[in-house]
Parts: sequence; C-alpha cells; structure tokens
Amino acid sequence: MRETVGQILTESLERARRHGALDLERVPAVEVAVPRERGFGDYASNVAMVLAGRLKRPPREIARVVIDHLEDPDGIIARCEVAGPGFINLFLREDYWTGVLAAIAEEGAAFGRSRRGAGERVLLEFVSANPTGPLHIGHGRGAVVGDVLARLLEATGREVVREFYVNDAGRQVRDLGRSLWLRYRQLFEPDLAFPEEGVYPGAYVAELARELRDREGDRYLGLTEAEAVPHLARLGVEALLGRIRRDLESLGVRFDAYFSERSLFEGGKVRACLEELEAKGLVYREANGALVLRTSALGDDKDRVLVKGDGDFTYFASDIAYHRDKLERGADRLINLWGADHHGYVARLMSAVRALGHDPDRLQVLLIQMVHLLRGGKPVRMGKRSGEFVTLAEVLEEVGNDVARFFFLLRRADAHLDFDLELAKAQSDENPVYYVQYAHARICSVFGQARERGVPIPAASDADLSLLDLPEERELMRLLATYP
Repeated sequence: MRETVGQILTESLERARRHGALDLERVPAVEVAVPRERGFGDYASNVAMVLAGRLKRPPREIARVVIDHLEDPDGIIARCEVAGPGFINLFLREDYWTGVLAAIAEEGAAFGRSRRGAGERVLLEFVSANPTGPLHIGHGRGAVVGDVLARLLEATGREVVREFYVNDAGRQVRDLGRSLWLRYRQLFEPDLAFPEEGVYPGAYVAELARELRDREGDRYLGLTEAEAVPHLARLGVEALLGRIRRDLESLGVRFDAYFSERSLFEGGKVRACLEELEAKGLVYREANGALVLRTSALGDDKDRVLVKGDGDFTYFASDIAYHRDKLERGADRLINLWGADHHGYVARLMSAVRALGHDPDRLQVLLIQMVHLLRGGKPVRMGKRSGEFVTLAEVLEEVGNDVARFFFLLRRADAHLDFDLELAKAQSDENPVYYVQYAHARICSVFGQARERGVPIPAASDADLSLLDLPEERELMRLLATYP
C-alpha cells in the first residue's frame, strides 16, 4: 500500500507539472512513511518540503498544489491534509483495512510475498566461525539474522545460496592441531605441561582428545609433533565442524554449502588470483620480499600485504581468492554478515573487489553487533564446555530454539543486544516470547471452545468484517497491512 500511495502522489506531481502548477523539469522520487502518531494519517510524505528549495515556494503551498491535483481512481483515500511545515498526510477509507483481512485469508502463506526480486541471484555468507571451537552466542545471533535475511530475500523472488566459509587453513588450525596433540599425549603422560600460548585451552579440546584416544588408542604416540599436528588438525576441524552443523540445525538454520578455505590453496586458486593482480600491475614487492596490493589506490586507507616476507600467505590473500571465486560463480549480489569487530576490514575487501575488475557495490557487508549474555541482569562470562565463553549449545539447552531466535531478533543487528537468560525463561508478560506464546494459546483456546460448543467459524469472505471497528482492531489491521 505504501507503494500505491507513493504512485498516487507521483502521478499528482506529474499532473501538476503538465498543467504548469509546479515548475518541474522532472518529478522526483516520492518518499512515503507510516507516521508514528495515528493522528497524522495512515501515510505521510515530505515531498513538498523536498521541493521547496528547488521551486523557491513555501512547502505548505506546494503540498496544497499536490493535493489539488490528486486523483484516486480506486477510491482508497478518505481525505488528505497539509500538516506542520508541509507534510502531506493521507487517511485511507476504513473499509480498506478490513479488505486486508480478506486478502490475508485468501492468500494464506503467500500473503506479502512478491516477485519483485525475481531473477536476482544472491550469495549470502554468514556465521563462518573458525572451526577451532564451539559456536558462542554471538555466532547464534549472526546465524539467525542470516537465516531470516535469506528467507526474506526468497520471499521477494530472489534465488539465495546460503554459504558457510570454513577457515580450515592457516595458523589457527595448526594451533588447534597442536592443542589436540598435547591433550592427547597428556592422557598417557599426565605430567606433560600444557603451554599458555599458541594453544586452545578450552575443555572441548580435552574432550576431543579423549574421544580420539577411545577411538584410536595410542596409535599417534609414535609420531613426531611435525607429523601428528597436521593430521590431528584435520581431525579436530572435522569434529568441530560437525558440532557447529548440529548447533546450527538445532537453531533451525541450514546452509546450502560449506566452502573450504583449504580448497582455495589446494586448487591453486589463491596463486591464480595473485597472478591476476600482478598482471594488472596492482601489486609490488617490498625490500623484505613481501607481496603487497595497492589498496590505497582502490579506496582503502593503506596498501595491504598479501604474502609475507617469509612466504606465508595472509588471510587477506585467501579472502580475495574466495571472493573472486564467488563472483565467478555468477552471483548478482554478494552479502556477507560479519561481526562488528570486522568493521575496519570492509573497505579493504571492497578495494579487492574493485581490483578484480568488479563493481564493489555488488558486495554488501552487514555488521552484527555483540551480544551480552546476562543472568538476572548480571554478566555471564564462563561456560562449562568452552572454558572461555558460554557456548550456543548451552544457551539453546537452557532456553530452547524458539526463544533464542526471538531474542536474537529483538534489536537491530547493528545494535548491541542484552540476552538475559532468566528473562528468556520467565513466565510473565515481561518476557516478550512468553507474551506472544500466551496470546497464541488464548486464540487457539477460543477456536477450541467454539468447536466444542458447535459454534461455526465462517470463512472470511462470509464474515461481516465491518463489525471490527474498535481502535485496537483497526490498529492491528494497519499493522498486518505493512507486512508486504
């Protein structure tokens, strides 16, 4: 309906332009909003104030011209008025809103869906947690936001691929392998020291080591550390990725693909990407042999290292190769959901997309802010399984899937979120999830009692919807109308 109202106002401006009432070369885009206060109409537009400077006329005068040239062929507008400094407020006919209910009943689950994005292919990457530990509550928020975004994109006709980028190469994976190797050996050598640096201290590593011993016995004791670490790193990544998948499934989140960073190196894609950038003259060598990308000439604040002087690749190098691969797969739009701590990385990656010869606007990065886990208003810092943080699995075990999803969506994704475990479990109207569930249960009870008493429930097309005239009923209908 907002688009319909916007179109009515646009046509009014065009009429006023043709008749010489407004000296316009072209009609601007018309913004239509839903006022916060119902007294200001069902919809409102500030287009008169936008045009005031250009036309050098008072905005209220322009607003009156727009209203005077307004035509409403379907008769949905009850009245228009000029308000404040020049807002155009529009009030719809009351029977329009009951028509929304009839449309919902007729269309069912299809209500609000559209084909406006049909033909657009979107590759949505989210979560992408390092497979070196269990998911924490911050990953859970990113997972739910990504899942909901994918569903919304699909509801508007877009083709969406949900992808999890598995960081299974590099130092952090070697550190996992070394941690698992040491914990495994401690099961046979209890006095073996466990270092404080370059390892993962969480209890989950010791748990993986016990599973490895129970399954394989002492077969790895005969290996040197150099032999054991790469092998155990792969086993550890495989086991932790399996846990990550299970946690995501518990949260109702699915992925179409798990893309391995290691495959970029093994398939020669990182090397091919660097060769492409070298051929374009976008890289140079420093005195210490490091290979550097000229990102400062592409929108970043400084140049970035791709290969260190010792020959090791940076994460940036594989990230560029990954996004090159994404673009080559034919997606029209790439959307990445990252933690807010990656804010400084956005411009760097945008410059890399430009270096590869693509429009950086094809990539959109959404930042997910932190979640503060509370219990009765006090911070919860330690988890039983990770040894460092509360895992997502622990939260789901305590509050359940539906509650967790609801709480993760209570605030904008780019705003900090307080997740209070006690509030999430409270059976009172202070808990928004309980409030919604209780309202749903009461509605179901009404229908159940109607069936028990033999009271027929008519189809919406047969009901006299004009009886729904209470302010609360009208407000609910208006809210439902905004869903599309």
